Amino acid sequence: MQKFKPFIFYLTLFILILIFSFNAAGFDFDLWARLIAGMGVIDGGHVLKSDFLSYTPVHVWFDHEWGSGVIFYFFLKYFGPYSLIILQSLLIFLIFFIVSLTVKVRTKCSPYCLLLYFVALMAVMPNLNNPIRCHLFSFLFFALYIYILERVRRGQNGLLFILPVITIFWNNVHGGIVSGIGLMVIYAAGEFLNCKQWLKYLTTCAACCLVMLINPWGYEYIKFLLRANTMNRPDIIEWWGIFSKFHLFKQIPFKLFLLTVLLNEAVCLKNSLKLSSLKTVYEKCDKVKIILLAVTLYLSVVHVKLIPLFVISALIFCYEDFCSVFGKIKSEFCEKIEKTIYILLITLCVFSVCVKQFSIPISESVYPVKEVEFIKLNNIHGNLIVNFGLGSYVSYKLYPDNLIFMDGRYEEVYYDEMMPLLKKFYLVKPDWDEILVKFPPECIILEKYYPIYNVLRHSKDWTEVYTSKVFSVFIPSENRKKTYVQPSDDKNYYKNTLFDTGIKFNK
Repeated sequence: MQKFKPFIFYLTLFILILIFSFNAAGFDFDLWARLIAGMGVIDGGHVLKSDFLSYTPVHVWFDHEWGSGVIFYFFLKYFGPYSLIILQSLLIFLIFFIVSLTVKVRTKCSPYCLLLYFVALMAVMPNLNNPIRCHLFSFLFFALYIYILERVRRGQNGLLFILPVITIFWNNVHGGIVSGIGLMVIYAAGEFLNCKQWLKYLTTCAACCLVMLINPWGYEYIKFLLRANTMNRPDIIEWWGIFSKFHLFKQIPFKLFLLTVLLNEAVCLKNSLKLSSLKTVYEKCDKVKIILLAVTLYLSVVHVKLIPLFVISALIFCYEDFCSVFGKIKSEFCEKIEKTIYILLITLCVFSVCVKQFSIPISESVYPVKEVEFIKLNNIHGNLIVNFGLGSYVSYKLYPDNLIFMDGRYEEVYYDEMMPLLKKFYLVKPDWDEILVKFPPECIILEKYYPIYNVLRHSKDWTEVYTSKVFSVFIPSENRKKTYVQPSDDKNYYKNTLFDTGIKFNK
């Protein structure tokens, strides 16, 4: 059993991740813009630096995720839609695989405690299971950086030369490279306080910052990246804190994970203080660990999107502490618990496979699937206003017949004043109709729970031509027709045509 334990552990973990991934409800809102960007490179032969999807003023398209788009579109084009879900599963598995390797470097404990990984997996899945998102690459490289830096701390300094090479790739697949730069600064500060070699981390950090200039936009991209990582995003829910009103009763698995980590570390500290003074405990403790956990804890509390940074760090740096606390339980009991956990998890996987019909996720309550089909069937062309999160999906499906007001590319493409205009319109704030005067549309897709829905519904200037449970389509009353072709109710039709697009690139 012990001989095959690593294989059984990794196989069970991967199957778990795969099951989670296939149970996702729908694709990330920004996936469609990523696919368009990847299409531009693979089919068009160049990185897209200017927007062509919007009818509003735009600036240079600083796509800090263009490399992810190339990877996503490559898999979609050559291996089909299901490959995106499998790719997500592989990326999440690689994150935990690297975590286990790092645990093996840091401790003498067995890195194959499935229960700990399962708890950590549950804590991050709400953030990763969309599928698929570009920030998966940042979390993967974040874990990889820690693995390399931990090996460097144990004398393998030659591995530092790998980091600038990885930085070039990371910098071109996702703007989360700033977390990698931050890691090297944290290691430098921690090792300085540990009274160990620290300058090599700052030297490597400087080299990594220098190679960040290797990107399609050069120095201008670096300026954009600094601005993008320091700007406020009050209208994007995933950038809110875990104790904000919206997330207060959500992210429960992560909050339980966080509570478990804090309690476990408190027990370890208490046990250490029984044997040594506070000064001695401080002198012996790993300052890198303390700083990294404190920084990632702060980031995860302030921004829900960054929760995986803390989970990865805690699993790596607190793994030994968990073993020291729970290792006092009799080993025979532990073995029985471990076998029970494997049996339960494998049973869960088998049950999921047997009862669920796996298919491409698409939700009519999340995406205006039928509304887009209605617009297409009835040849409703022209400028279109839709909520910014749904913009790239609408562009993907309706371009070139329809141009959008804006989409989730946010600071990558649009000027700062565009989002307030859209928000004011949807919430019917003073001068809500300013958007209709400055940027008049020929069509509007609305979620019916926004105040603007009732305003337009009772307006003489706009007519509701199609409605479903969540969304509604409005056009100017003067353009109204007597009859309209209605979209199909066949869900399989929408699943089979989900990735069809009118966007074409010629090399």
